Amino acid sequence: MIERLKSAMVGAGAEWVLWLMLALSVISLAIMLERAWLFYTLRDDVEAIMRDLAKLLRAGDLKGAKARLEQSPSSEAAVVVAGLAEVDLGHASAEEAMAGAQALQKLKLERRLAFLGTLGNNAPFIGLLGTVIGIVGAFDELGKASQAPAQGAAASASALAPQAVMTSIAEALVATAVGLVVAIPAVAAYNIFMRQVKETSANTDALGHVLLAHLKGAKAEKA
Repeated sequence: MIERLKSAMVGAGAEWVLWLMLALSVISLAIMLERAWLFYTLRDDVEAIMRDLAKLLRAGDLKGAKARLEQSPSSEAAVVVAGLAEVDLGHASAEEAMAGAQALQKLKLERRLAFLGTLGNNAPFIGLLGTVIGIVGAFDELGKASQAPAQGAAASASALAPQAVMTSIAEALVATAVGLVVAIPAVAAYNIFMRQVKETSANTDALGHVLLAHLKGAKAEKA
């Protein structure tokens, strides 16, 4: 069983691991660019939106508040628009509507980020697999050299064995290096994007509380 596995590993070599890492790196880069573009298109001045929303709500201009929010491309504004749509049903309905909209926006922002996180955690192990395969090939070369039948052939094989072993080990270490090169940008991008998601969530809560504060105040005045 072990001999069959060794023969399969040595026969396949570590090159397929490098091709796999190359494919994963291309996918990872595509996701990074797509997510970066998404977050860029959703940028807006949330503080300015909060000020405008507060002024319009104090003036009782709900239509104007909704129009102001709909002008913004941000996820924060989209969540509060969902709350404004349910204002007639009361404070609790608006809060629930915003909670549902915020959950959908979070899913939208976190889409494909799990791939980056998984790749960042596992790419070094994939590279290590290539390293192990290369080292197995190196030891296989040593084994063949020690089993050479003739004395002259043994001397020749002994001379060539160190070179073959060093070549196999060098190729094996390349797989580890490639794994790290793929993993480090993926982890960095994942952390940056998750930070953006957390900031967006915090801004959404802040903007949503402006609406909820107005609804609570209006309810208290009616009481």
